[in-house]
Amino acid sequence: MTSLADRIAELDANDPLREFRDEFQLRDGLIYLDGNSLGAVPKATAAAMQDAVTEQWGEGLITSWLGADWVNSPRRIGDKIAGLIGAKPGEVIAANSTSVNIFKALGAALSLQKGRTVILTEEGNFPTDHYMMQGLECLSGGTVQSLALPAETVLDRLDEDVAVLLLTQVHYKSGVMRDMAAINAAAHTHGVLVIWDLSHSTGAVEVDLDGSKADFAIGCGYKFLNGGPGAPAYIYVAERHQHADAVLAGWFGHARPFAFEERYEAASGIERFLCGTPPILGMVALEEGVDLIAKADMRAVRAKSVALAQLLIELMKPLCEEFGFTLASPEDRAVAGSHVSYAHEQAYAITQALKEHDVIGDFRAPDVVRLGLTPLYLRYADIADAVARMREVCETRSWDRPEFRERASVT
Repeated sequence: MTSLADRIAELDANDPLREFRDEFQLRDGLIYLDGNSLGAVPKATAAAMQDAVTEQWGEGLITSWLGADWVNSPRRIGDKIAGLIGAKPGEVIAANSTSVNIFKALGAALSLQKGRTVILTEEGNFPTDHYMMQGLECLSGGTVQSLALPAETVLDRLDEDVAVLLLTQVHYKSGVMRDMAAINAAAHTHGVLVIWDLSHSTGAVEVDLDGSKADFAIGCGYKFLNGGPGAPAYIYVAERHQHADAVLAGWFGHARPFAFEERYEAASGIERFLCGTPPILGMVALEEGVDLIAKADMRAVRAKSVALAQLLIELMKPLCEEFGFTLASPEDRAVAGSHVSYAHEQAYAITQALKEHDVIGDFRAPDVVRLGLTPLYLRYADIADAVARMREVCETRSWDRPEFRERASVT
């Protein structure tokens, strides 16, 4: 019978993505299970940032808007992201934050849905999705109604007064993955447009926006795209919807930004969903991350994600029985993204104690330990070692120290 150690060694030896790990800055001994919150830094990013600061900005100064092609970076990077999410060139632009892009997508969709007043999501969606919806309701003076319903009944509410359905493809807490094509079809039957939050999808699971007849999508650049903390986000607008109103009418979304006209006239394509001046240093880091993930076969990325999750769930089962963990993600990985969550009454303290053992996961209120699986730089051996360190934390009750119980401002 093959031992666990031999089995894991074989998995790592036959991993088609194993060489990607060397592309990232990761110190020896660290097991990083939080790349679904903040991706690791690619080694190439430091050199690219150095060049952007000392040469492009330092020497080129303002001439680098053209000389280093800064001006086209939102579209250039957007087209690269499009290749990762099943979109065509000209349907994605890198810009702003996820929250701002949600607002832009909601506003644009509403402009196409005259007479419809309800914007709909599921309870438990990521908070910023709710907040942007609530902000639009407030801005409209109540003309637009923001509505959140239980996940199991939200699709039953689709009817002729619903303008937009906003859903996350891979749920940030549980990892549950929704069937994009089926939901788009159901919504379109009722004339409802759909906005997809792909923050936990892009770079981790295969996405086919055009093939599934998606309308709008948004996502961040700092998780599986490894663009760095606060990296620019992106927005997808299907070509057929690009005549929608640009509700945040900033100068970079103007048809002729350097004509400096006082009356706004939106650009004709995806550029109308730009707003202010692009944050070039952030764009430089994001492009390095996107270029790196673009070198990988997304089918291999997804296959390894599933295999890593299956191994983690298998090895955690004894800890569930002995120490009270409860699997809070689907065991069937066909309907789950690239993280695995466990509920435990001491989830926060355990997450903090693990850091002392060089395992970084994260905590999601009220009681979830979330373990992110980033296939480009995680090894199967890392999963086995992480579970072994989790066992040590539980057996020794090292989590039961005051400093691990005190909630920090960032969890």
